[in-house]
Amino acid sequence: MQPIIRSLLENDLYKFPMWQTMLHKHPEATASYEFICRTPPDYPLAQLAFDVQRELDYLYSLRFSDDELAYLSQLQFLKPDFIEFLALFRFQAKYLKIFTEGERLCIQATGPQIHVMNFEMYCLYVVSELYFRRFNQADLLAEGRQRLQAKITQLKQVCAASTKTHPFEFFDFGLRRRAFSAWHDEVVATLKTELPNHFKGTSNVYLAKQLGLKPIGTMAHEYLQSYQAYSVNLKAFQRTALEDWVQEFRGELGIALTDTIGMDAFLRDFDLYFAKLFDGLRHDSGDPFVWGEKALAHYQALNINPQHKRLIFSDGLDTAKAIALYQHFADSIQLGFGIGTHLTNDLGAKPLNIVMKLMRCNDSPVAKLSDAPGKTLCDDALFVAYLRQQFNHYE
Repeated sequence: MQPIIRSLLENDLYKFPMWQTMLHKHPEATASYEFICRTPPDYPLAQLAFDVQRELDYLYSLRFSDDELAYLSQLQFLKPDFIEFLALFRFQAKYLKIFTEGERLCIQATGPQIHVMNFEMYCLYVVSELYFRRFNQADLLAEGRQRLQAKITQLKQVCAASTKTHPFEFFDFGLRRRAFSAWHDEVVATLKTELPNHFKGTSNVYLAKQLGLKPIGTMAHEYLQSYQAYSVNLKAFQRTALEDWVQEFRGELGIALTDTIGMDAFLRDFDLYFAKLFDGLRHDSGDPFVWGEKALAHYQALNINPQHKRLIFSDGLDTAKAIALYQHFADSIQLGFGIGTHLTNDLGAKPLNIVMKLMRCNDSPVAKLSDAPGKTLCDDALFVAYLRQQFNHYE
């Protein structure tokens, strides 16, 4: 059987600009990432440990090919020295540990941040595919195709009937929790064919290259969280992270993620300077309608016309929720919808809710205080309490 990991390019796009920024700004940083399954699986993930180890052992043999490096070099926000770094880069087995604790599968990546931060995506989709191989794949795919066609029909009807100011635009964010790579390929190719004016791309850089689509993504929580450990002044960590991003990309990749310590605390730092420099904001936790109204009010308070900005929604979206958000906001601001598991793992069986999160940076705890109760991740309760106090964030 072919390895699950087909290429180092099969990673979410946002990993590459974060990687470049960390290489340029904080190449000495160390980090620790931990695999977490948030909900009970149908069978213990510890049963997959041997196969996960085998699949990830293959990762250590991979390098970026000349053709892949040439493709990445065409992305104008990636700089030549970073492409040269990628040409030399290889994953190191010494930084990744796979073991079990009872029925729990444990994966930890610890070492120099620029060497361990990219284990995340490969670990997640390897675990997910190995997990779903134990189900009846023919039945899953038959159900998945029916559901995909229903979504396409629904979206075609909404798009054809829309009289909104801005069009409905969406993209695939489903790499990390997909059921199978072949199904991911089929979904993205089908959406490109069936909805060419509304399906705008994929976060999967490998598929973007293969299918001639735009790779989509900017930053993730780990980028902002890392600055909690980089910064001497904790209260300035968001502003410092955003400023480094602005200086690194000079107007490219202008969507900022808002919920590392909650939308309210983010907006206090997202002043006129940043609001003008960034093209828009991404939602990833909490009530999306409340969040969107806060974003609109913030732009209006700064005398910025929201029609020139964009809101990206990406928190557990399905097509019904994306359509409802579109109907609510599409006359006020440009929109985009990053739909993940609902596209690549809606096959009738319950998907895994798995993540691999940054837990420590430079031997210090870091935390995400999202707008959704229960999503806080940190191994130091005292640091969480201090962070909440500093930013007036309380669940």
